[in-house]
Amino acid sequence: MVDRDGYRPNVGIILTNAKNQVFWGKRIRQDSWQFPQGGIQHGESPEQAMYRELQEETGLQPCHVQILGRTRDWMRYEVPQHWVKREWRGSYKGQKQIWFLLRLVGRDCDVCLRASGHPEFDAWRWADYWIEMDSVIEFKRDVYCLALNELVRYLPPTKQVKRYEAHRLVSGG
Repeated sequence: MVDRDGYRPNVGIILTNAKNQVFWGKRIRQDSWQFPQGGIQHGESPEQAMYRELQEETGLQPCHVQILGRTRDWMRYEVPQHWVKREWRGSYKGQKQIWFLLRLVGRDCDVCLRASGHPEFDAWRWADYWIEMDSVIEFKRDVYCLALNELVRYLPPTKQVKRYEAHRLVSGG
């Protein structure tokens, strides 16, 4: 399903843990890392697509996560022509995405990269929220930065931050 401008509706997922680190999945047989993402099927809402993609790519169920926020508008990136299937060339430009920021309320052991018959990742890790984008495929980097920047306001303070702020208030410094 491609819109009249040539963009496929899609969702992106920034999954965080209690330390505000983000989940990165390593693409199967590739040296590139990315956030979970995937297409919105006909009749699906972005939220329904997000939960389906989350389950397919990480094995996590709705009970394992909490939605902290989502982007207001679509964010777009173009796919280089040499990546586009021959039959789509001329009509397909790239992806338009709604991004969701989630908090893992389950455990790390709830992640299962083999939850679907067609796994997309062969490894995963937690990384700092503002990690360098060098390992992300180049044409997605700008959208990743836009999504991280828009959604950071929904991150709750970590326990370390709360402790520091409480100490600063008590000591007057």
